[in-house]
Amino acid sequence: MRLKLTLVAAAAATLLPWAASAAVSADEAKALGTTLTAIGADKAASKDGQIPAYTGGLTQAPAGYKAGDGIRPNPFAGEKPTLVIDAKNMGQYGDKLTEGAKALLKAYPTFRMDVYPTHRTVAFPKFVTDNTVKNATKTRTLNGGVSIEGAHAGFPFPIPKTGYEAMWNHLVRFNGVAYESKYRNITVDASGRPTLAVEGQSVQEFPFWDVTKPEAETYWRMKLMYTGPARRNGEGLLLVDPLDIGSKERRAWTYLPGQRRVKVAPDLAHDTPNPGTAGSTTFDDTFIFNGAMDRFDFKLVGKKEMYVPYNDYQAVYQAKQDDLFKPNHLNPDMVRWELHRVWVVEATLKADKRHVYSKRTFFLDEDSWAALASDGYDQRGQLYRAGFAYMAPSYDVPAPYTDMFGHYDLVSRIYSVTGYIAETGGLKQTKPLSDREWTPDSLAGAGIR
Repeated sequence: MRLKLTLVAAAAATLLPWAASAAVSADEAKALGTTLTAIGADKAASKDGQIPAYTGGLTQAPAGYKAGDGIRPNPFAGEKPTLVIDAKNMGQYGDKLTEGAKALLKAYPTFRMDVYPTHRTVAFPKFVTDNTVKNATKTRTLNGGVSIEGAHAGFPFPIPKTGYEAMWNHLVRFNGVAYESKYRNITVDASGRPTLAVEGQSVQEFPFWDVTKPEAETYWRMKLMYTGPARRNGEGLLLVDPLDIGSKERRAWTYLPGQRRVKVAPDLAHDTPNPGTAGSTTFDDTFIFNGAMDRFDFKLVGKKEMYVPYNDYQAVYQAKQDDLFKPNHLNPDMVRWELHRVWVVEATLKADKRHVYSKRTFFLDEDSWAALASDGYDQRGQLYRAGFAYMAPSYDVPAPYTDMFGHYDLVSRIYSVTGYIAETGGLKQTKPLSDREWTPDSLAGAGIR
């Protein structure tokens, strides 16, 4: 009888897309901390040893780092590439390259990938790993996968069964509880000219990870105050995403100094062109993927070894703007690539939904759950945009950090990078703001008139 009921329940879950998805069993969860790390990565090295075994990550700052400083020295500054992939030899490594990387190698003779030794540097505070193990057996998705419940202060699905679960791990990824940065978004047009899309102050918080509270309804909120270019000076943006985003949706507001008023902005989501990148990406391209998953079917393909940006301290924290942003692509001398195991998730546009992308492929780092790359396809099924996030873990927290990311538009031949902080003071961990400072009224008060 029990087997019969299980089969009936499984069939119902298949037929009813809004049905809840259950957590893993206690027996399955025993792998966490044994064969798997506490957050679900394979502990063991790869068969050929190129990807080493996980030993706890990088938790000690290198010499030269000052506690509390927003700029983090490169722990691997003395290393040399062990492999250079270019258009001539890319065929030998095709199974470990994203389609976007292949397209860039073919399109631009100056583009290359300098591959360095793999270091599994991602580490987490103990409360993150402890709570992840607890979440594994009690977290579930709702509303067809786009909402979750039962998780707090730990990754919700360390052993994912669906693409939605894997993407939730990315959405709530741990970067600390709160941090701020001054940043620039740079767009480089087809002629090779870099342009400042926006410059501003970013404050981000993750109430989901606040262990001083028993639970949280919100997993992420961000406040941006723009200081440049001059035409955008004084504008503000406030975004709040709930865990139950399938029912409650994103809340968004903008402040325009010319009008001196805060406006509700429900359209700042999905494929609305992002003015922060001069319209060259969508709002849900932010952090490679951001926001609600309601327009796509997310399929978990599996795990594979790929060359992805990793331990990119030079590009994130040391590179001068004029040295990094070159025509057609970032300066290859300043981008570090490593071989890592990633989860592959395919997102296919639902028949009754619209979006500029018909299909997207995401590559999620097994050690952090952060999306490190994406391939976006247009309505003709042709590769449209290639996204990359530049991982540089904050060894002082410890926490991964991938807030510098960018997209190459393979049609218009422009590219944009969000979150450049090397010349603006870097990123600093902070204490959470009061809830009052996350209201629309606070956005108006922070505006520069």
